[in-house]
Amino acid sequence: MKSKKPHMPTKKIKTSFTTGGLYYREAIKVAELSLLNTDWVDVQKIILETNSLQARTTSSLKRTTREVIQRLQTLTEDQLSVLTEGNRKDQTDILWLAVCKHYEIIREFAIKVIREKYLRLDRQLSFLDWDTFFNSKAEWDDQLENLTDSTKDKLRQVLFRMLHEAEIISTSNAILPAIISPRVTRVIKQENTENLLIFPISNIKLD
Repeated sequence: MKSKKPHMPTKKIKTSFTTGGLYYREAIKVAELSLLNTDWVDVQKIILETNSLQARTTSSLKRTTREVIQRLQTLTEDQLSVLTEGNRKDQTDILWLAVCKHYEIIREFAIKVIREKYLRLDRQLSFLDWDTFFNSKAEWDDQLENLTDSTKDKLRQVLFRMLHEAEIISTSNAILPAIISPRVTRVIKQENTENLLIFPISNIKLD
């Protein structure tokens, strides 16, 4: 018998990652603009007025701008600096951090499923791993349970695209050991050491 959901207010789980991926090119551009404009409202205004993200339609420009800014707003100043100064690997590590900070459900999946599989030497990630995790969350959340099948498919598709782009998994969905630079490690630890757990790393590297 399926357990009844508890009758209590719950924090809304963000699930707006139905398009795009890490938005690497767009995020770097937005990060550069943020260094020149401390107000995110001004950054958004400049992007929408100049179409600096080179979107094909106005609706796409608005959607992408909103999504990228929401992610980057979760980052510290030092973390944002990596996006404008670091190499591509450092940049994608920070973008994965931004995704996990903005989307709690992705952060939880990265820590409780991907990293735990990595520690158990179970290095193959499958769609079933995500589906099982997602369905377990949906059992206690009406919002997730009521999503359409097409939306669920899009969430899974975009999640795995981000995992590939962030080099968390290979093209064959094998979990890759994370090699995080000293600079990225430092700017993450400055804020919260536990955020390193979103990467497939051993406990030793947390010291």
